[in-house]
Amino acid sequence: MSEPTGAARRRGPFKVGDQVQLTDPKGRHYTFTLEAGKNFHTHKGSFPHDELIGAPEGSVVRTTGNVAYLALRPLLPDYVLSMPRGAAVVYPKDAGQILAFADIFPGARVVEAGVGSGSLSSFLLRAIGDQGMLHSYERREDFAEIAQANVERYFGGPHPAWQLTVGDLQDNLSDTDVDRVILDMLAPWECLESVSKALVPGGILCCYVATTTQLARTVESIREIGCFNEPTAWETMIRNWHIEGLAVRPDHRMIGHTGFLLTARRLADGVEPPMRRRRPAKGAYGEDYAGPNADGGTGR
Repeated sequence: MSEPTGAARRRGPFKVGDQVQLTDPKGRHYTFTLEAGKNFHTHKGSFPHDELIGAPEGSVVRTTGNVAYLALRPLLPDYVLSMPRGAAVVYPKDAGQILAFADIFPGARVVEAGVGSGSLSSFLLRAIGDQGMLHSYERREDFAEIAQANVERYFGGPHPAWQLTVGDLQDNLSDTDVDRVILDMLAPWECLESVSKALVPGGILCCYVATTTQLARTVESIREIGCFNEPTAWETMIRNWHIEGLAVRPDHRMIGHTGFLLTARRLADGVEPPMRRRRPAKGAYGEDYAGPNADGGTGR
């Protein structure tokens, strides 16, 4: 039985073409690709790539300036933060939430709109495996080219489960019996009718938006279309901790707001969602409120 795509690049001694992440004594990272006969240069000296080729992961190399560097393969979260960018990447903290709460499983059939630089595509492909299907849509050809190069660099070549289409999701979506839809775009509410037809009953819609106004309009539009259950929305923040002897405290910096996530599940055809029993806050809907799509989306 052959190994899953990219698995051979994640274990064993370093080989030509492998990505290597060096960590210096101050914890700074440097990522490069191993090439026979080449040298890695820093302001603290250099060392030949050949010293790492054939060496086990977790080796330490020293530069001509006698500075030690720890050599490891970059984890996928490390890789997506250092890879070339066209658009902003989906941060690992959000990608992890998407994999968990959109319930991405091996063999899943997934549609993704808004590829950006290929960060989320890489996480999704690794989760669904070779037997799954990821159809990604990207409006901008330049972003699609960057994303394709990044994904293929990580997996060591084209992934058999990935199809990348340059164009608008609404105009090009032909997939059916889709298990999951991930929308990372400015106006996900514009695609709700199309993706609701593609999703199987019980399938999950997951949207990633940056602002509260986008979040509000997306949630209201999901309620209005009437074929999803009540959506759930949240954000995540990460705060690292400094631990040095008795000095145990939170770091001064943290990964704060990057975006909002929301999920909703497709209902069976012909089923109306149960009546919401939660009373909205007083004044949440004024007398002149006309719905999320009135007056250009202001609802006023």
